[in-house]
Amino acid sequence: MEAFVLAAAHYGYSLLFAVVLAESLGFPVPAAIAVLAGGAAAAQGAMVPWRALATGVGAMLIGDNILFFLGRKTGWWLLGVLCRLALNPESCVANAAEAFYKRGRVLLIFAKFLPGLNTMAPPLAGSMGLPVAQFWALDSAGTIIYIGTYFGVGYIFSDMLGTVLRGYSAVGSVIGWCIGAAILLWLANRIRIWLRSGVRLPVQMVTPSDVAALSDVVIYDVRSHGYHDEGTERIVGSARLEPNAISLTLEALPRDRFIVLYCTCIREATAVKIARTLAGQGIKAAVLKGGLTAWKKAQMPVEPVPSDEVVPLPRFA
Repeated sequence: MEAFVLAAAHYGYSLLFAVVLAESLGFPVPAAIAVLAGGAAAAQGAMVPWRALATGVGAMLIGDNILFFLGRKTGWWLLGVLCRLALNPESCVANAAEAFYKRGRVLLIFAKFLPGLNTMAPPLAGSMGLPVAQFWALDSAGTIIYIGTYFGVGYIFSDMLGTVLRGYSAVGSVIGWCIGAAILLWLANRIRIWLRSGVRLPVQMVTPSDVAALSDVVIYDVRSHGYHDEGTERIVGSARLEPNAISLTLEALPRDRFIVLYCTCIREATAVKIARTLAGQGIKAAVLKGGLTAWKKAQMPVEPVPSDEVVPLPRFA
């Protein structure tokens, strides 16, 4: 804590601004710790309380508005990117959007306290058409509550926090430890997924050129969030296979033809999962390595998804 006070005296409010802005944009940095330390620094006279509060609130509002307007501009594309970067590569944006919609827009006030939703809430609100004025009002309220809570705790318990954090020689050490823990968590999750996949049935992987050489093949698109935007594309001749309702379509799948599945997830997670489900039902299926991205890179033909097949997701009126 003493290190942050010294850093605040040397660098002013830029450090607090940078850390809070980075977290609001989705980077794994501990904004809560920075705000706590900022409150303690203000209590010890290294920062002016109202300026420190304004710095934290302003940084978070800037980050939230960037993601909100990117969500309005790019639709579900940005959410797909955030989904693929999440610790759970099989997470579904559609489920997150449905939960956000059902709980109501007021959830924006508390979203910053909910891991996993704190970064997703602004682009979700933008993608779902929440009016700008409502977003500003609700997000501002949530930001003030979040920053004010941690700043107040740091200010009131500055002596206690100084004792707890004594031994850190610089603020970079605090951030470094937190980033290190996040990296270890990420690696542990990847190892868990790898170990789980090792004990499961192997899945056949095929390349775009392999698929192009086949004469009798059925290609299924199993993207969990690939049919929610107008103008989205798919492999020519492919059909939709809803990954969240696979049990309802098993009987309709051909058992005498070569089946290829594709998605856009990291390591083709959704397609691999569906392939194993089909294998358990006696249906053989291969997975397109690299998914739709690899298909496009190979300059293979794609087509727009027909408008009548686009699945509308909930939007705020």
